[in-house]
Amino acid sequence: MDKMFGLNGIAGLLIATALLLSIVGFLGYQAVVTQQANADKPYEIKNLHDVKMFSSDNAKYQIEKN
Repeated sequence: MDKMFGLNGIAGLLIATALLLSIVGFLGYQAVVTQQANADKPYEIKNLHDVKMFSSDNAKYQIEKN
């Protein structure tokens, strides 16, 4: 019973839980910041006709402009 508050007991459980929750919180915050930063600048393809198609299997994904 003397090891109950050691790192293998309740204290270790609380430290591990706090560490995991802080990592999840940090990564979640970074994901939101990254998404907000990139929401204003959508990806835009420039020179669409200069994109090379290396396989004829990709022909079904080609977009034809009218």
